[in-house]
Amino acid sequence: MNSELVYQDATKLAELIRTKEVSPVEVVQAHLDRISAVNSKINAIVTVADDALKAAKVAEAAVLSGETLGPLHGVPFTAKDSIDTAGVLTQRGSPIFKGRRPHTDATSVARMKQAGGILLAKTNLPEFSYWIESDNLLTGATNNPWDLTRTSGGSSGGESAAIAAGMSPIGLGTDLAISVRGPAAQTGITSMKATHGRVPMTGIWPRAPRRFWHVGPMARSVRDIALAFSQLAGPDGLDAFASSTVPFDAGIGRQPYRQLRVGWMVGPGFGPVDPEVTATVRAAAEALKDIGVFVEPVGIPALERDFALDVFNKLHVMEMKPAFAEASAGRRQDELFKMAKTMLSLPDTSMKDYIEAEQAAERIRDGYADYFARYDALITHVLPIPAHKHGVEEFVIDGQKVDATYLQGATVPLNVAGLPGVSMRFGTSKEGLPINVQIVGKWQAESTILHVASLLEAVSPVRGIRPTL
Repeated sequence: MNSELVYQDATKLAELIRTKEVSPVEVVQAHLDRISAVNSKINAIVTVADDALKAAKVAEAAVLSGETLGPLHGVPFTAKDSIDTAGVLTQRGSPIFKGRRPHTDATSVARMKQAGGILLAKTNLPEFSYWIESDNLLTGATNNPWDLTRTSGGSSGGESAAIAAGMSPIGLGTDLAISVRGPAAQTGITSMKATHGRVPMTGIWPRAPRRFWHVGPMARSVRDIALAFSQLAGPDGLDAFASSTVPFDAGIGRQPYRQLRVGWMVGPGFGPVDPEVTATVRAAAEALKDIGVFVEPVGIPALERDFALDVFNKLHVMEMKPAFAEASAGRRQDELFKMAKTMLSLPDTSMKDYIEAEQAAERIRDGYADYFARYDALITHVLPIPAHKHGVEEFVIDGQKVDATYLQGATVPLNVAGLPGVSMRFGTSKEGLPINVQIVGKWQAESTILHVASLLEAVSPVRGIRPTL
């Protein structure tokens, strides 16, 4: 196994393949060998695509014959097991869907393949993509490559762990409230939840509540996120929410026409935050200031008036319960894992509370609109603490006791508002665990936040650090 090859980013792998320095077969085989070597410790990969090597040989022939190559030609990628993959198991983390093989690819998977990517494997998740830890009755729990006693997050925790451990260079996750950004933070990789509707959700389940769900790229570099997003974005004619035709230009490395204005905050409005995490956000802000970006501490009053996590809970429970109930109809309750059971047991939101929550969501959107009238980006934490031990349900954070849902305090506002956000590592805890920051932009401003992320990546004190396995 070529250990250096499996830790190259997707952009570099595509370049090496294009210039015939390595073959797609070598690259895919190296990642298969890595999966064989470490997945038994981590349990991130739940299904290996049977035809990955066959597809690599076809990709190799295309290189040798001088065919036009896509930007990800010959590069393996992985996908969360809630995302349909034609002919490859997509079991959604549940015995209810055991053995399920879709006939068609999700739009996001099809677009990665159209760019030349090779589906390598499917990755673990919580049942129905619903929780902040990737554990279920069908494929078990995923461990964090930095500390096997800790979670890699949820719901795209298998994807984050696979990429962090070198089993995959790039992949696809989904995000309802935290699920591509939180797992990235717990494993120290990079991810992006784009503006709602920029990437079609076609071929992904569940889709309710559709206005909160996103699919997004996960990788180890900002440029990989930009490359993947450039291939994923745009309407497909099937997902009505995915209607944006705003062009995407990564803008990475390009001088902006004026000085960027960036605010940073860790609250109030997000819940309690560990001092180590606060220090990392402040360090990221200072790093930007040191390279000439205008940066200052800010507040967003709308987030203080309406706590986004409470708003989200009142809205999404009412809309997700029917999807879970339909999926489990006629099934024994012991075929459901604990979070699906919990969801189905929750009382419905009253119509009065639901309407009030919808109005609160509009106030949160207005609050962000007001902020982005004056600033180009916002830096916050992703999670209030680094990766935690498996199964912990209560935390004391900065002296305040909270339940596990509070880990979504800084991520869920972006789902409520539909805003884009990048999660990227910028620090390390005293226990040696990754700490990420979140770069938030206004609607359709993925190019801006990716540019800011690239500036931070260039001066990051933790760039290139890998877990030891």
